[in-house]
Amino acid sequence: MEAESISSLTPLLEEADHWGELLLLLPLLVALEAVLSADNAIALAAISRRLLDPQLQRQALNLGLGLALVFRLGLILLARWVLNFWPLQLAAAAYLLWLSSTNLLRPGEASSGDEPERPSDGASASAAQALQGASSSGHASASGLGAVVLTLAVTDLAFSLDSVAAAVAVSDRLWLVMTGGVIGVIALRLTAELFIRWLGIYPNLERAGYLAVGLVGLRLLLRLGLPQLVPPEWTLLLLVAVLFLWGFSRRVSGEAGEVNP
Repeated sequence: MEAESISSLTPLLEEADHWGELLLLLPLLVALEAVLSADNAIALAAISRRLLDPQLQRQALNLGLGLALVFRLGLILLARWVLNFWPLQLAAAAYLLWLSSTNLLRPGEASSGDEPERPSDGASASAAQALQGASSSGHASASGLGAVVLTLAVTDLAFSLDSVAAAVAVSDRLWLVMTGGVIGVIALRLTAELFIRWLGIYPNLERAGYLAVGLVGLRLLLRLGLPQLVPPEWTLLLLVAVLFLWGFSRRVSGEAGEVNP
């Protein structure tokens, strides 16, 4: 082959390498988003469950994660400045630690595995259903829905500091990182709804999720104050995996909880 022909093929070969790199990087970015957002999905599911109506839960997830997507894309656009802005990282760490501690220390949670008392007769059952309907109507107010939507968006923003930092470290192509972020939010929306169902089946799962939230907040705090003590990413992922195994270890079956063999 003549030298001129080889030179003419060089741009095509470089373009092929470019697209091959993108095909490898995009799944990696999506995988990073999925792995780093597992504990985020549990936290968002637990927050959404405050709305007793399943339709309101779905609406809150749609609105909250839509707002979270705007926040996340803005965070990616300003990543080089924001990720070095320590007050924001401190605020995110404090929020995650507060979210974890307040939910873990709440007494009388359903996640403890205790079954609520059942009405003894038909009249009591009707009264209980009426009370539950009244409670659901109260949660259906615009202020209640708005508070949950805002909490979902802020919670995802606090988690995004970690996942965006990892994504920016993998690739400096802004549009590629943003594409991974969009796909990650879509996956988060789907998994959060799945976790809403699982939280009613596995009593330990909510507590495991909030423990994982606390670990992420602690890691952010260490990164600010004592970076030499920050454990590697795989250590955090391993701890979260252990917490998830414990979270799925006990399942509610029928009217009583039982431990899976």
